[in-house]
Amino acid sequence: MPKSNNNRVILEEEVKNKVAATYFNGFDCTKIIGKIDFCVCIREANQTQSSEESIIKSLLWAEAKKGKQKNIYEAFIQLILTIGKARFFTVYLPPRFLGAFDEKTIAFISYEKIQEVFEKNDFNWNVTPSNHNTKEFKQLYEICKSNLKSESYIFDRKENEKELKKFIKTNFGVNSEFLTYISIDKSNFLFVYQRWCKKVKHSINVNWDEVENDKILDADFYLADLLSKDNKACIENLHVILRGDHYELDRKKDELGFDCLKQVRFNDSQEAHKLFWNPYERPPENKYWDYITDRRDLLVPSDIREIRGSYFTPQIWIKKSQEYLADVLGKNWQDEYYIWDCCAGTGNMEMGLTNSRNIWASTIDQADVDIMKATNKLNLFENHIFQFDFLNDDFSKCPEELQAILNDEEKRKRLIIYINPPYKEATSSKTISQENSRHRRNVAVSKVKEKYQKQLNQGTKELFIQFLTRIYFEIPSAFIANFSTLKSLQGIHCKEFRNIFLAKLEKLFIVPAATFDNVSGEFPIGFFIWNTKKNEKFSFISAEIFDSTNKYLGQKNIYVTPDKNIKTWLQEYKDKENENRIAYLVRGSADVQNNNIVYVTLSPSESVINASNASNITKNNLIENSIFLSVRKVIKNTWINNRDQYLYPKDEWKSDIDFQTDCLMFSLLDDSNNVKSKDGENHWIPFTEDQVGSKKEFQSHFMSDFIAGKIEILDKNDTPELPNLGEKKEKKKLGKITFSSEAQAVYNSGLELWKYYFSKNPKNHNASYYDIREYFQGRDNNGRMNNDSDDADYNQCISDLREKMKVLSRKIEEKVYEYEFLIK
Repeated sequence: MPKSNNNRVILEEEVKNKVAATYFNGFDCTKIIGKIDFCVCIREANQTQSSEESIIKSLLWAEAKKGKQKNIYEAFIQLILTIGKARFFTVYLPPRFLGAFDEKTIAFISYEKIQEVFEKNDFNWNVTPSNHNTKEFKQLYEICKSNLKSESYIFDRKENEKELKKFIKTNFGVNSEFLTYISIDKSNFLFVYQRWCKKVKHSINVNWDEVENDKILDADFYLADLLSKDNKACIENLHVILRGDHYELDRKKDELGFDCLKQVRFNDSQEAHKLFWNPYERPPENKYWDYITDRRDLLVPSDIREIRGSYFTPQIWIKKSQEYLADVLGKNWQDEYYIWDCCAGTGNMEMGLTNSRNIWASTIDQADVDIMKATNKLNLFENHIFQFDFLNDDFSKCPEELQAILNDEEKRKRLIIYINPPYKEATSSKTISQENSRHRRNVAVSKVKEKYQKQLNQGTKELFIQFLTRIYFEIPSAFIANFSTLKSLQGIHCKEFRNIFLAKLEKLFIVPAATFDNVSGEFPIGFFIWNTKKNEKFSFISAEIFDSTNKYLGQKNIYVTPDKNIKTWLQEYKDKENENRIAYLVRGSADVQNNNIVYVTLSPSESVINASNASNITKNNLIENSIFLSVRKVIKNTWINNRDQYLYPKDEWKSDIDFQTDCLMFSLLDDSNNVKSKDGENHWIPFTEDQVGSKKEFQSHFMSDFIAGKIEILDKNDTPELPNLGEKKEKKKLGKITFSSEAQAVYNSGLELWKYYFSKNPKNHNASYYDIREYFQGRDNNGRMNNDSDDADYNQCISDLREKMKVLSRKIEEKVYEYEFLIK
């Protein structure tokens, strides 16, 4: 057993060797899988395939640590980050267990218990797994903590030795079935698909571009293979099925009643197909069929998923949405109303619905229709499940019973369009420049967009807005119950939509977008219940908030964004005189999510300049630009406020001198001040040479003179419009600035930082706040500034400054809401 002698820390490699020898002597612990520390695999006596063709049958992937760890769960998180970053589960067969161990402890958790975290496409996996201080590491720890604590098995290697060895013998025992065949389940069907694409897809004699235009994907051929036994289909209603040595597609009857189908064969006499499937047991156990067909979306490329809305709506929010419908429509709503989900995907939105006679489910993708019919968990009538392109098809393609409802005004009043439509934007930045992209072929050109383009203007870029618009105008009097972002209520490009979509928003709840696997970013997704019979223009609603665990967090007031916002306000203080410029303010958009791109710089990028997204900061508008930056930076971006818009403020800020100078001080010493002396003359040093102990004269004394009241500025009392009236305005001096106690504390801490910098006799005596941080913190191999420094005294200085800045931030934050830069 590993043991410390004379407090010697046993190194990681030694720990790994001893664990392998002590517990896994009968296994192969030599396999290397990327940067995973330790792998336990099946030791195969007869290797008949090349190393490239063979499948590594892992029992354990583990993170090894030297010494004794305070928190073994952190080692698990590092392992999960390592796996998720490289997506090893798509390249290698996932193991039975994940593990973590050190000199004293060894822990295991079933891979199935943690695998869902790897399906999160809104998480930034591109971080260094070994850095436990990153935001992502801490976020993942919070996500996984509950599962790790309730589902992991933790053993003290000395005190629990017997129990540990019994656990390994019981759970890592190798049976002949595992050696001969690999079972496919929800933990590895994605890995098998990725491997199938490399080994089998090329052998299928089909033009993939052409079949994709017919809405058939390689995933449909894979599912045909997977859900078959002895190459014979187990489910007949899939869009593609396997019939021995060929596939069958579009199994229909012609006009004379004869079978009419398309056959697809192999171009290598099925050799690659046979070789690939030999190690696997097909089909999977029946208990996994629903999961695999429901999660077909994981096999669909992300860009196609975005366009079609082929996503999985979380059951937690489906249940919540149906509770809300009962609140609005009454407890017997399912018996009294008709329901049409026209974006049904594989039908998981219909779970929880009980009256199958009144439910219709349609989707653009025929393969999803086939899966719904094959599984049909709700026992819907077969003709209630149908293929329908809602943004292009005529309602005459709908089943006759549904047409009868659509064409009857009284029946339409009892129709609910219940949907989670795609959130794809028709001109997203990712695809707008791709001339042959699916985006251009499938999103930008819908009949609904063409029909309502003039009324909606830029609103037609949002696919869910196209859905809502067609429903409102072409299925009048129906209820609309939809999931979507809040752009329909607050988005600046949806102004025209709000002017024509005159329906009463009866109820709304919001949840984190991160709980939906089709969405990236931290912002709210809402469930809306619209009553189109009531003519009402949206202006305000109090939405109920639920966190990712369905915990009620309170209410959020949501308003329509006024035409004038904080950028309009700042524009009134624009100064065109370039010779007066002391820096640029990069503004970003007017919502909270863009706070991270608001900063001060001497050298904005060309794209920022071309987009006219930078303001001149001059002596005449320094205070106003400081206010703009400060009110943006003191508000923390959360998923709840992410889309909130900053407004044109009340005039009371003008008489609040403390607020103005607090913002000035904040702008000088916030990390968003990116002024670098190498980019030009640094006007942002708030101290004199004598104060900091500089032996050389500063290039500019502007900021210290401004604080001392020595700088003349234009009198803005008559009108704030600087550009045209500047020459006519009288100049005045502000007088020496007297800072509030909070701002003075920041000033004093900043002074100590500058003094410490100059105690090092630096070469750059014109250093900015950014330059000083760079001097002490340095940069990593990727050129990014390090988070901290090896200099303990500097760390103390910067820590003290940031603590004082937090106090100042809280004071400014109160004014943000008092002067209505934001509304709570």
